[in-house]
This record gives sequence, structure tokens and C-alpha cells, in this order.
Amino acid sequence: MITRIWHGRTRAQHADEYLQFLVDTGVADYKSVKGNLSVEIWRRIEGDICHFWTVTKWDDYESIKKFAGENFEKAKYYPDDSKYLLEFEPSVQHCETFEF
Repeated sequence: MITRIWHGRTRAQHADEYLQFLVDTGVADYKSVKGNLSVEIWRRIEGDICHFWTVTKWDDYESIKKFAGENFEKAKYYPDDSKYLLEFEPSVQHCETFEF
């Protein structure tokens, strides 16, 4: 199993709106791909900044490529992300995942 972790930052005042945007776009997109096992969104507000992580679990790297394309380590963004995000981090992290 592979865990894919994306990080982004918004202004805290947009935290709830961006959370709904993530659910409507990213979560729906993740869940539509065969091989996606789960989706979590983590959120932490620090002062006027809100951090978001999408943490997804996948069968394997081939499944991730169905979502992200051949350059699967590159972060995937949606057109309206520019309304919320303070920057566009270029890459995501992938970790082998072991459950016991």
C-alpha cells in the first residue's frame, strides 16, 4: 500500500470554504479512481494561516498514476485552487504504508 500526502496553505478565513472545495474536487476525484483505498483531509489553523493535508491510500503506484499521471510525484491542482492557496507546492510525498 502507498500513502500519498499533499500539503497546501490558505488564509484561515477561507478554511471552511476551502475544505468544501477540496471535498467537491479532490476527494471526488480521488474516489473515482480504481485502486484508491481511502481519503483523509487533515487541517490545522495557526494564527491567520490554515494548513491542509490530503492523505490518500492506494493499492500501488500504478493506481496513483491513474489519478496523477505518469509524473505522479508532481502535485495535482484544480483551476479554482488559485482562489485559495497561498502557494503551489510542486510535489507530494509518497510513503510505503504498513498496517498491522
